[in-house]
Amino acid sequence: MQSLSAPAHRGYVPWKGLLLISRSLPSGPNAAEGQNVILVVQNLPRNLLGYNWFKGDRPSPKTEIAHYDIDRKTLIPGLAFTGRETICPYGSLLLANVTMEYAGNYTVFVIKRRLQYEVAIAQLHVHKPVPKPSTGIVKRRKHSRYIT
Repeated sequence: MQSLSAPAHRGYVPWKGLLLISRSLPSGPNAAEGQNVILVVQNLPRNLLGYNWFKGDRPSPKTEIAHYDIDRKTLIPGLAFTGRETICPYGSLLLANVTMEYAGNYTVFVIKRRLQYEVAIAQLHVHKPVPKPSTGIVKRRKHSRYIT
């Protein structure tokens, strides 16, 4: 029998690092136009300075939505800020009344006290709302049916 070059898996191994998930309120990461969506940051480290949120996966001043300063509890808008975004004190980004233009990647930089940072990216899908079905009365004729 050959020996293993790496130890065998011994059960659950916790993943360390940032986890970014998206939720539309009240459903999943696929939001209909007009819904509110929250991009939730999980597994946050301690002793943070703030958060920088960007639209897209290539952060730049042009794509910065906003910076949240934890000590001052202030939101500093960036060039991509539309007024419908809110950064929560725990780092999550709330997008109000999303449109098709909101679809795509979002990047968060979590800034630590020693000016180190962690990065996470989430993707948001936005679709047109599905119209509500209408009801009607089915009338029968000799050889056909139709709905009114």
